[in-house]
Amino acid sequence: MLDGLSSSLKDALKKLAGKTVIDRTAVDELVKDLQRALISSDVNVKLVMELSKAVRTRSLEEEPLKGMTVREHVLRIVYQELVRLVWASTDVKLEPQTILMAGLQGSGKTTTTAKLARYFQKKGMKVAVICADTFRPGAFDQISTLCTRIHVPCYGNPLEKDALKITRDGFAALKDQELIIVDTQGRHALEADLIKEIIDLNNLTKATHRWLVIDAALGQQASEQARRFHEAINIDGVIITKMDGTAKGGGAMSAVAETKSGIAFIGSGETIEDLERFDPDGFISRLLGMGDLRALMEKASEAIKPEDVDMNAMMKGKFTLRDMYKQLEALNKMGPLKQIMGMLPLGNMELPEGVYDVTSTKMVRYRIIMDSMTPKELDDPSLINSSRMQRIAHGAGATPDEVRELLKYYKMMQRTLKGLRGASGGKFNMQRLMKRFSGMQ
Repeated sequence: MLDGLSSSLKDALKKLAGKTVIDRTAVDELVKDLQRALISSDVNVKLVMELSKAVRTRSLEEEPLKGMTVREHVLRIVYQELVRLVWASTDVKLEPQTILMAGLQGSGKTTTTAKLARYFQKKGMKVAVICADTFRPGAFDQISTLCTRIHVPCYGNPLEKDALKITRDGFAALKDQELIIVDTQGRHALEADLIKEIIDLNNLTKATHRWLVIDAALGQQASEQARRFHEAINIDGVIITKMDGTAKGGGAMSAVAETKSGIAFIGSGETIEDLERFDPDGFISRLLGMGDLRALMEKASEAIKPEDVDMNAMMKGKFTLRDMYKQLEALNKMGPLKQIMGMLPLGNMELPEGVYDVTSTKMVRYRIIMDSMTPKELDDPSLINSSRMQRIAHGAGATPDEVRELLKYYKMMQRTLKGLRGASGGKFNMQRLMKRFSGMQ
């Protein structure tokens, strides 16, 4: 997620390591690095200048909190100013409501509509979707197919060209539903006729929320587009899509600042489950390498049972092949391993790329191979010599190279988890860290 910006920000702050006093030269150098990082990531120049001024002034004038190093003091200030840049998270309530979806063509609005329906459905609400996109061929087929997969009612009429009539009829047909999401036509904010249509839809639906879907790759034009939508229908939340790609993302952050609405959700994957509630503290923490254990624990509580994974064993880095498989299986339920690792406070620690290479297919192969091992081998992999390897491979219908690959991955995971423990000083205490960086004692 915003890997380039995250790396640049961490590099800028790394230069403060070891300094005992804050001088103007060091702060000026940091501010220039921050400016380069943010502008190259498409954050609006005006916003960058405002943030730079605040960081420079506060770094030089504010006294570090008791027990804080110089680097921690400046990191806290950068953290707070970046949180201010992305505003607060949009309030999302589990109550009867209507959500009007707005966005440009190609922003991922229709897919996001289905993801949103799934999110509220999982929270126990009766959700339905209205397809008011009368322009794009196949729009109704796309959203109705996605809704059918998750058993969410979807109303539309591909033969009708009046979006207002479709919406009016849809509300009548779906009157028993608690929450209705209206997917509108993707439009350019400068097209007057389309802007009039979405204004009319907003008036017709008396929408509780008007959420703007923004592609993370939109760039500098995002601010202007967001401003025009906001003027038309008073945007009160932004959903940023495609955050798992190589997008810079600064344009989307600028759009949020333009509407002063806050971010409601982040889309970071292709499946219908890949929609994440936005938390500004966690988002900026991840950008700065401070992790987001709160989001990690929420994911874990939704996806796995306490007995599925032994976190103490994982963090000690001393675990058996049997433990490794249980842990990988649990992590797999939570989402992509790279996304999960991004929620851990790793600081500047670089993880080997191979850590992320275990796919669900490979996990099935690993399980078959481990089924051919004895209980002693599963508990103590060091017992596996070449003759045992041949026996295991033969029993699993695998090659010795596949067994070696499994053992190699096991050792890499062991080293990585030991490294995580070292990077966190032996244990993670996100609550204490967050208190320090938000200025609380």
